[in-house]
Amino acid sequence: MTEISRTADKCFHCGEPIPGKLNLNIMIDGKPESMCCYGCLAVAQSIMDGGLGNYYSYRTQIAATPESIPTDADASLRAYDHPDIQAAFVKHINEKEREANLILEGVVCPACTWLIEKHLSSLKGITHVNVNYTSQHAKVTWNNDEILLSKILFEITRIGYRAYPYNPATEQSLFARDRKKQLQRIGLAGLLGMQVMMISIALYTGKWDIDLKIKDFFHWLSLLLTTPVVMYSAVPFFAGAIRDIRHKYAGMDLPVSLGISGAYIGSIWSTVTRSGDVYYDSVVMFVFFLLLGRYFEFIARKNNREYIYRICQILPATATKLVDIGGKLSELTVPVIELERGDTVLVRPGETIAADGEVISGTSTVNESLITGESIPVPKISGSTLIGGSINIESPLQFRVEKTGDNTFVSQIMHLVEKTRHEKPRFDQLIHKVSSWFVLLVLIIAALVAWYWLQTDPVRWLPVTLSVLVATCPCALALATPTAITVAMTNLLRSGMAITRKDAIEKLARTTHYIFDKTGTLTLGNLELDCVYCLSNMSRSCCLDIAIALEQQSEHPVARALLASTKRPLESSAANITNFPGKGISGRVNNKQYFIGTSEFISGETGLEIPQDFFSETSHTAGPVILLADNQEILAVFTFTDTIRNDAKIIIDYLKSAGKKIVLLSGDKEESVWQLAVNLGIDEFHYGMKPEEKASYVRHMENKGAIVAMTGDGINDAPVLATADISIAMGSGSDLARINADIILLNDRLETLQQGIMTSFKTFRIIRQNILWAILYNILVLPAAASGIVAPWMAALGMSLSSLVVVGNAHRIRYH
Repeated sequence: MTEISRTADKCFHCGEPIPGKLNLNIMIDGKPESMCCYGCLAVAQSIMDGGLGNYYSYRTQIAATPESIPTDADASLRAYDHPDIQAAFVKHINEKEREANLILEGVVCPACTWLIEKHLSSLKGITHVNVNYTSQHAKVTWNNDEILLSKILFEITRIGYRAYPYNPATEQSLFARDRKKQLQRIGLAGLLGMQVMMISIALYTGKWDIDLKIKDFFHWLSLLLTTPVVMYSAVPFFAGAIRDIRHKYAGMDLPVSLGISGAYIGSIWSTVTRSGDVYYDSVVMFVFFLLLGRYFEFIARKNNREYIYRICQILPATATKLVDIGGKLSELTVPVIELERGDTVLVRPGETIAADGEVISGTSTVNESLITGESIPVPKISGSTLIGGSINIESPLQFRVEKTGDNTFVSQIMHLVEKTRHEKPRFDQLIHKVSSWFVLLVLIIAALVAWYWLQTDPVRWLPVTLSVLVATCPCALALATPTAITVAMTNLLRSGMAITRKDAIEKLARTTHYIFDKTGTLTLGNLELDCVYCLSNMSRSCCLDIAIALEQQSEHPVARALLASTKRPLESSAANITNFPGKGISGRVNNKQYFIGTSEFISGETGLEIPQDFFSETSHTAGPVILLADNQEILAVFTFTDTIRNDAKIIIDYLKSAGKKIVLLSGDKEESVWQLAVNLGIDEFHYGMKPEEKASYVRHMENKGAIVAMTGDGINDAPVLATADISIAMGSGSDLARINADIILLNDRLETLQQGIMTSFKTFRIIRQNILWAILYNILVLPAAASGIVAPWMAALGMSLSSLVVVGNAHRIRYH
């Protein structure tokens, strides 16, 4: 290995010369190393933050250029093609396809998202692009054989934006840097704007008797004060407009830039020729009010992202691992990323639980509020499940690690939530298209207004045209939907409901039929073994051993109840297990074939049936009845008890009062389903249903025009959850149920569903209000501006306020 020489005049990362006055450094191996640009600085920081500093120690050459990268590409981006660096943020979909979640810098309006999506989609090898304006994230999928990530990042840079790998810490750093820049631009515009306004007041009040030389002096002084505002504070508007023109797109920065530049150039002409009016005051007020409006939108977006950032940061950096050294358990502090399934971890009171697991020793309570929204601490004893990120409160706990890293409950939920933020509801897509066409319409109307006033009153054509360009910019219309949806999603997540499909809120507001599963949904699903009826010469313990061996790998509540019914070690193990979701399980125990499941399953597999009068003896239980059999006889019948959720009656009563149709679908026997339906006041129920029959029922209802919401929790609910218009899964349900769900109740409380329904109603009421306001504002302001009633500075103030009204109205969702 040849060590690469370090020189002070070249970038340590890419080897390019360092510009003379640039001073960018980063600590690498304890030494400050110089960088040639912010891009190299960001990449080097990502490498060091990811613990990949050895990349610089082991490299034998600097950023070799792949043939597929154009020679004019920024050399600092090529490091992102390194597999070790991609490991932290790139997902391998298959052998060729890759997917990355990127943070975008420079996105200032919804038109920017359209431009990025359109440009990247035109590149060979890009299979999917989705940009979210509110979160300023981009999800890009590409064929790695046809295009490299560095080329994608370069193309984003080429059209005027910057892209970085998604990392919560990086995102917060970019937010802070962007906020500082915005405040600097606003501060300059406000400070100099006040001086210009003072001069303007003097000019207006002394218009008829002011000395001509003093007037000229004030004009030149105003020009001197206005120029920094135009050349620095207004740069984002001009950059956006140039970008739009280059790509033949009419974005919202275009009319704003035309207004600012038109007023500025027109005022310079009047100053130089000493004729006509000047509009320096309008220019500085334009820039100040527009920047202020965008800053408030920026802060609103940041607040909506803050909760996600907090959740992403809840896992601790280290954990106390218990290791057996010489027959004695010793404590060893290790990084969380080194934990593996099966490790034993000690968590003391006040400490954060480092991974998902199961308590093996100790009794305590745990605060899960940040994850599930449940404010009351949850008791934990031996055998209880722990969620990584929750906080131990009272006593030490020892737990066995079950899931780590991306497999933890929090990581899976955050992955689904982040995926949702890249989706656009159909309503939002329509508004976006309307906004882009409206900008073109504004430009046409402004041109007609300018022509009219040039013919009628040439002195007034410029201020009137400026007012039309600025006042009618459709920023409020573009913000109407995404802002409200984002606020609603964040608020619901804070309350314990994760939205995993963005159109779920829209569908929830329109749902007509609510279908519920029974076990684990309307009931707690914490089944307890009630009785074991032995119907053969086999003992109770032998029947239990065989049943547990067959069910050991299942996530069904029946399986959990059987496993919890005995603490002694198993004497048998099962092989050749076959799971029939919603029916039962077959497998070989001690080289003999056994079956466990519903009476219909046993009958179908073995031809054996149990007398019907036997079921009359077990009708007292509200839980399922499960049979164990071999090929010759039914060996045992297991009955279980279950408990109805405390809030099940509340949600059913609420839905009935709202005029919704409620249906109970269950695979359990008639007696238990009927009893639950009577207790909850559900008029329509169906029992003994297989998973495919539930899905068929939902399809039948949808074909009749119903909008169906299905709530379930188990593997056997996955087919019907995938079929329904909107699917709702319990947070404690199976992984498969959560993956197929549009909504996840993280706290397992059906009351949260009621809050979600009410929030969906309010969200779309507010969206309608926002759209109505945006349309009404433009209808009223357009003729007023075109007729000369609205002064240019009033137009800037009105446009900014209209956007702030939309953002403020959307945030009312938080106080539902």
